[in-house]
Amino acid sequence: MLQIFNSLTRRKERFTPLVPGRIGMYVCGDTVYDLCHMGHARSKIAFDVVRRYFAFSGFAVTFVRNITDIDDKIIRRAAERGQDIGEFTRCYIAAMHRDYDALGILRPDHEPRATQHVPGMIALAQKLIGQGFAYVAGNGDVMYSVRSFQPYGALSGEKLEDLNAGERIAVDAAKRDPLDFVLWKSAKPGEPSWNSPWGPGRPGWHIECSVMSEALLGTRFDIHGGGMDLKFPHHENEIAQSCAASGDSFAQVWMHNGFLTVDDEKMSKSLGNFFTIADTLKHVKHPEVIRYFIISSHYRGPVNYCEEQLAQATSALNRIYTALRDVTPAAQACAGEHTRRFREVMDDDFNTPEAVAVLQTLTRELNVAKSAGRAELAAELAAELLVLGRQVLGILSVDPAEWVRLPDPLAQVEAAAGEAGAVSEAQIEVLIARRLDARKAKNFKESDRIRDELAAQGIILEDRPGGRTQWRRA
Repeated sequence: MLQIFNSLTRRKERFTPLVPGRIGMYVCGDTVYDLCHMGHARSKIAFDVVRRYFAFSGFAVTFVRNITDIDDKIIRRAAERGQDIGEFTRCYIAAMHRDYDALGILRPDHEPRATQHVPGMIALAQKLIGQGFAYVAGNGDVMYSVRSFQPYGALSGEKLEDLNAGERIAVDAAKRDPLDFVLWKSAKPGEPSWNSPWGPGRPGWHIECSVMSEALLGTRFDIHGGGMDLKFPHHENEIAQSCAASGDSFAQVWMHNGFLTVDDEKMSKSLGNFFTIADTLKHVKHPEVIRYFIISSHYRGPVNYCEEQLAQATSALNRIYTALRDVTPAAQACAGEHTRRFREVMDDDFNTPEAVAVLQTLTRELNVAKSAGRAELAAELAAELLVLGRQVLGILSVDPAEWVRLPDPLAQVEAAAGEAGAVSEAQIEVLIARRLDARKAKNFKESDRIRDELAAQGIILEDRPGGRTQWRRA
């Protein structure tokens, strides 16, 4: 049975969906004021695998991931560029979709934007005021009274007495209590705004997820996910708003992915180690390298980004694709012992590192079957490998013959450092043709010289039956 670590209870729990056979899942999305970075990729790939595994296991999944398209940074940057916020955010939403599509991250079933749900946010703020959980401050903001919600801190483990004003909570003279947070901000001159019972303004950050999750999944749903950095205060505040207003328990299970570091340091623009997805994609052989790199670590643990890790992911994928080459997979994959083991580890809180190990075992057995000439077994193993890799982990989508010929920018950088220029595909084919002519003329010295020349540039030749020569990049 599937067990998931619930951040709310701080333990693994047997997972039973609220509605048999169906799962409602809400994952916090991006604030679209800049290009997506590798931290975003870490979170989105983690929850993409969770969603894929639910579907693989036969569940009907409703997956919701929001977009925050109104906040202080968006307003400031749009003004700097002389754009309205709609025009400004559209370009970053398009860039986000390009990045996530490239990484094989499935589009959500619903992708609500904050600006589309403002009436619902006003209605929730009104309800909370009426229930005594919120109040209108002297400056026109609507504030949530944290001390009015007795369970506050259950998710994060934060205690009200430990939250010192001026340290983790911004001091605001308009608040009755320094811990209170804003539900509705009164408009400043020149800012985009919506009419409300409290005058022109715009929603606070936390209220949007409460409103959008309820609109699409109801007051109680199966899973709420997001990065560890969102646990406090964002997710804590969502619970306070939603549970106070509805009297329901909100999300049944809370899931949080771990942080991404760069060379063992926190990723930060100030440290100069900040990497966008778009930039990283230019430096890897294929987007699947990034996916493999990320799923090689457990979603709750830290992931350390460095070129060495990416190179290891590339090598691992090269081994799998090389094993799949020259094999026609069986028309239907048999769910054998490897699939049983795969399910076993994924049922243990989505243990993708162990799931990757199952794929590596399959790869070794596939190579043995090929070497032994057992074509039928090789076809069955290849089919099983592809189903698990493609459907659940989101990898192995490239034709193996194409994969082995893809250039590897990381290897090219190493080659350049060693003063060996990267050879093009056309040059490879010319040299292979020359080598074939040399072999026909029994000029084996020249044939070996060409092989060695290509090997020095990371091109491995494989002579096949019938006089064919295949090549791949090392």
